[in-house]
Amino acid sequence: MEYVEEGPYRFRITRRGTMRVPGVVFASRELLRDAEMSLRQVVDVATLPGIVGASYAMPDVHWGYGFPIGGVAATDPGDGGVVSPGGVGFDISCGVRLLAADCDRRALQPVLHPLMDGLGRVVPRGAGPGGVWPVTGRQLEGILRSGSRYAVEEGHGEERDLRRCEDGGAVADADPDQVDRRARERGLGQVGSLGSGNHFLEVQLVTEVYDESVADAFGITAGQVCVMIHCGSRGLGHQICSDHVRLMERAMARYGITVPDRQLACAPVDSPEGRAYLGAMAAAANYGRANRQLLAEAARGVFRREAGARLTLVYDVSHNLAKTETHQVRGEPRRLCVHRKGATRAFPPGHPELPDDLRPAGQPVLIPGTMGTASYVLTGVPGGGAFHSTCHGAGRVMSRHEAARTTDGKRLRARLEGDGIAVRPVSWRGLAEETPEAYKDVDEVVAASEGAGLCRKVARLVPLGVVKG
Repeated sequence: MEYVEEGPYRFRITRRGTMRVPGVVFASRELLRDAEMSLRQVVDVATLPGIVGASYAMPDVHWGYGFPIGGVAATDPGDGGVVSPGGVGFDISCGVRLLAADCDRRALQPVLHPLMDGLGRVVPRGAGPGGVWPVTGRQLEGILRSGSRYAVEEGHGEERDLRRCEDGGAVADADPDQVDRRARERGLGQVGSLGSGNHFLEVQLVTEVYDESVADAFGITAGQVCVMIHCGSRGLGHQICSDHVRLMERAMARYGITVPDRQLACAPVDSPEGRAYLGAMAAAANYGRANRQLLAEAARGVFRREAGARLTLVYDVSHNLAKTETHQVRGEPRRLCVHRKGATRAFPPGHPELPDDLRPAGQPVLIPGTMGTASYVLTGVPGGGAFHSTCHGAGRVMSRHEAARTTDGKRLRARLEGDGIAVRPVSWRGLAEETPEAYKDVDEVVAASEGAGLCRKVARLVPLGVVKG
């Protein structure tokens, strides 16, 4: 794939063939060393009807379903713009929740292993059913409509949790009527569960603070213990994506749409198919937020019992979503459908959609690393590119099969525990699949994101213990 460097950590793929816009990739040359397949997907995304500006890729870009993971694309509904389930992914509203504890490492250390044992017991994991909250059909309806708001109303959380969650805890235009019976069946038994793969609940230590005033506004300090939760909408979100990809595949011919890859199946945003998907996707996003809300409440209980500590929400933000947002395009405000797949929204200071207590500092951006390295808290910056988006994690460089073939899970756990990281896996193979060597260097990914002007570092956190999906 040919690309040219046009600025620090910024590369351009020139328009050619059926591309409607260029490709723009934020990365270093080292991060792009094995990115050939994902860059071809950047080119494919650039062919979508109504796409605006460019087909963007973040520094953690890697191959995905249709869109690359780490891909961002905005379409204009007023200009035939489409919505594509591949631009969100199967794990709708997969995202990160960060909670800050009112204790430091010294206070936690004597109880770390009982704490991790307690978290390992209360956090459901694995591919099948099992959740913190066994809900009824009526309660599931409430979750799909109102997300974390409904969970808090039902006694699972506190009011501050909603102020510190993207969209106040719920996407307003959710349409549960677009969620079919099979998706509901899969969702009933999984509210408050990690799932599998790269999802985790991690106890972390804030080791560095780069901007004290912003960190203070967020509610984190150097030496503080935190809890980071990374998961999404489980089987419900997966089913919704599968269902609507099939519907859009059949509908494209009706709208005269052709795409270079069937995994980019799409429909106009304002079409019946587009509206149906967006309504179902928003319902899945609400499920994902309620899922993290319930896991946070489970963690709070263990922290109270084992450490006498309280957990306060810093922020919750998704990195797999399509959202209707207003952005400046050639000096004019335009209402766009912004797909972020493996990319995090990064609103700057002063943005009207931020809560009052965060508006002066900007939006917290939560970047999970691997269980053996580090995670980051970033903030949005004025003039941030790619429709105020940035990276979402380290990004895989090794398939799960390859990681499991080359890594022994028991030895990996011994290595991590030798480094002072208490590990509670659900299986040895699952642990091996997530070996730190399977991912890019998260420090380098964050440096590229900041160097490209997408965000700014606020704090760095390292793992003390991890409950692995």
